[in-house]
Amino acid sequence: MQTQSYIYETLALDLNPNGILTLSLNRPDIRNAFNAKMIEELGRVFTHEVISPEVKVVVFQGSNLKDGSGMFCAGGDLNWMKRSIELTYEENLKDTTVLTEMFATLNECPKPVIGVVEGAAIGGGVGLVSICDVVLSTKDTVFSLSEVRLGIVPACIGPFVVAKIGASHARALFVSAERFKADKAKEVGLVHEVFGTRAELDQYLGTLTKNLLECGPKAMTVAKRLVLDLTWPEKRDRMSDPIQYVAQTLAELRVGPEAQEGITAFLQKRKPSWIGGAKS
Repeated sequence: MQTQSYIYETLALDLNPNGILTLSLNRPDIRNAFNAKMIEELGRVFTHEVISPEVKVVVFQGSNLKDGSGMFCAGGDLNWMKRSIELTYEENLKDTTVLTEMFATLNECPKPVIGVVEGAAIGGGVGLVSICDVVLSTKDTVFSLSEVRLGIVPACIGPFVVAKIGASHARALFVSAERFKADKAKEVGLVHEVFGTRAELDQYLGTLTKNLLECGPKAMTVAKRLVLDLTWPEKRDRMSDPIQYVAQTLAELRVGPEAQEGITAFLQKRKPSWIGGAKS
């Protein structure tokens, strides 16, 4: 199987033979800022293409600018944001609900999502960083939750940012609109690893994706769901008793075919069947 490429109006997708889907925000002329079309396409891709059995891992990044410099996402497209001042409350509520639901869809993606962040992640761009499971950044990347400078707040991304960095850091960054680099982003928990160059980042990314491909696909899905359920138990009917929930989760996995194969393979000192012919 060769690498499969798909081009949308605002996104570019490449699925390699190992099942690694590279999803790039693809509006480099405006620093990969998002608009209504990108919101719609992100929601559609994470609802359909990303959950395809062929996809094992998602690498989420931004397309490079014309000068070749890396760029993640500069937040909302100003032309898209400008129209909000012309909308009624009801129209704005519909708009913001669609935006929030898009972030929720990305946040609950059943596949591992690795964020590769360069250049800048501003406003809603920080929201996109927050829904990633592992975030890798180059050291000069600039971050900011800049909404209060416009007289608004990072509300739609708020639940995901707060879940990522905690209330204390969120309060400081939400009210200050501070611009900060990757080292501080790592300090507050927004970023996991920081690299001096993109080449160093890519080397680590190769090791990371190789490790993920060796993990049980269902186990990774359940692991993500477990963290989400424990983070927001009030949203989950199955979380009425957290102790019983976690016990049932592990018991159900143990009797399933993936865990049976994984444990057996470990005892027999061989690779489990899902690794197959995966290449590094």
